[in-house]
Amino acid sequence: MNSAILALIALVGYVIAYFTYGRYIGKRILGISDKHVMPAHELRDDVDFVPAKRTIVFGHHFTTIAGLGPIVGPAIGIIWGWLPAFLWVFFGSIFMGAVHDFSTLVVSARNKGLTMGELTGKIIGPSTRYALQFIMQLLLFIVLAVFALIVGTLFYMYPEAVIPVWLQIPIAIWLGNRLRHGKNELLYSAFALLMMYGSIFLGVNVPVMLPGDQQTVIVTWCILLFVYVFFASTTPVQVLLQPRDYINAQQLLVAMLLIILGLAIAHPPISAPAINQQAFAEGNDVPNMTPIMFIIIACGAISGFHSLASSGTTVKQVDRETDTRIIGYGGMITESFFAVLVLMAIGGGLGMGLVVDGELLTGSDAFRHHYASWSSANGLGAKLGAFITGGANLLGALGIPHGFGAAMISVFIVSFANTTLDSAARIQRLSLQEIFRNSEGVVRKPLNNRYVATAIIVILAVVMTFLKPGGQGAMMLWPLFGSLNQLMAALALGVVSVYLHTKKIPVYYTAIPMVFVLVVTLWAMVENGLDFFAERDFLLSGISVLIILLTGWLTLGSITALARK
Repeated sequence: MNSAILALIALVGYVIAYFTYGRYIGKRILGISDKHVMPAHELRDDVDFVPAKRTIVFGHHFTTIAGLGPIVGPAIGIIWGWLPAFLWVFFGSIFMGAVHDFSTLVVSARNKGLTMGELTGKIIGPSTRYALQFIMQLLLFIVLAVFALIVGTLFYMYPEAVIPVWLQIPIAIWLGNRLRHGKNELLYSAFALLMMYGSIFLGVNVPVMLPGDQQTVIVTWCILLFVYVFFASTTPVQVLLQPRDYINAQQLLVAMLLIILGLAIAHPPISAPAINQQAFAEGNDVPNMTPIMFIIIACGAISGFHSLASSGTTVKQVDRETDTRIIGYGGMITESFFAVLVLMAIGGGLGMGLVVDGELLTGSDAFRHHYASWSSANGLGAKLGAFITGGANLLGALGIPHGFGAAMISVFIVSFANTTLDSAARIQRLSLQEIFRNSEGVVRKPLNNRYVATAIIVILAVVMTFLKPGGQGAMMLWPLFGSLNQLMAALALGVVSVYLHTKKIPVYYTAIPMVFVLVVTLWAMVENGLDFFAERDFLLSGISVLIILLTGWLTLGSITALARK
């Protein structure tokens, strides 16, 4: 199969889906209309609730949900073959992920911008509120601690990314200031994008390598990142978050365009097997494709973190309800198309040339070497390395030197991992404040102060990160993340389904994806829980049991609410 043709088929399919299924969900199921006043206007505080143009909010939502997810998931999911990975990414996003993001955004908008935890209490019942809030807080806690470690590690791995990533902050602040003063959005964002690409040239020529061994360098970066997260997540969104995510989105869209052009010119055949028989053979270390693939490939198909972004930060910036379709549904299928490009860069681009110990491997030899085993392909460096090498090969077809192309892609990767950090901290702070609201809806002191609430979140993440040397304490809960993330998606779809049922609207479009994701996720959680217990990891096995019990409680609450209403 030719990688360029498959990418074109996917692109056409996504466009058709947006103008057909996405329009149907928006018009017939959700009934979006500009008659509804958005929380950004009703509750405007110029800190979290700030209306913005849909292009800017799209950029924020797109970069928040993207992160590393559409890279690392497909990069290991392709080990079972490009065909199952492609089918899950393509159809999963159209009928599950995009509906999930779109519907949670709209339902939150109609409930004063409440997060999924508060929505659960309001729509399903008060007794279920704290169950979902606990799952939310645990998920966001893992994201904040682990992504600080990941970004610190990426700065160590790719020192050429340090200057471009940190220069994004003053560039974004400058752009935000210009846009607030009514300057031309297209012109000034183009200037900002050019400055960002100029910073990549600077970073390649002046890589920043902190003194010390690997562990010392990563710890230093983690500390600096936590300091940054505190200030970035408490700064008004229009100052940093909106313009930074906007130009980051433009940066990724340009990168996607370059990869598409590389595919069109090089059009390499997919060297990865459609079905990798080696992965299904007896005696290998590759886990069963079902249910694991549906957990590992999350952001490209469906991800619970997206509902936290939709109901956490994105909803508080939407200007009109009709903007939600391009932001929610459109943002998700754009991310999914990026996941397809990652599959093509690895499945096709990697076969254009992989240097191993001075030897050049091409075609299926390159794929088989990189994906010889699960243990060799599952590490962060291995997953990112497959995409960076394949992507740089495709950029080479455009005349971009391999070294610079690899550096450019590494900057994109670190940039998007970094954007997840302060968005996650802001979402977690808003969720924490909702937990401590009184019956009048007022947040109890001192958590009503955003600096105090954020400090609590960041300090806990710091403690978690440094429970083990080198910041490895963050990884203690990481094995729970995949299942916890997908569980959040199923529960969010359950909340939306109950909401639609109360409005006498058919729930098939949200309930069927909910059941599918819930079944495969619980299946994976039980398998993982048994493994944790066998390894005598009582912390992870205990938390797994608790989460399964909470899920049962929430599911029972949803069924009861449906029957009652």
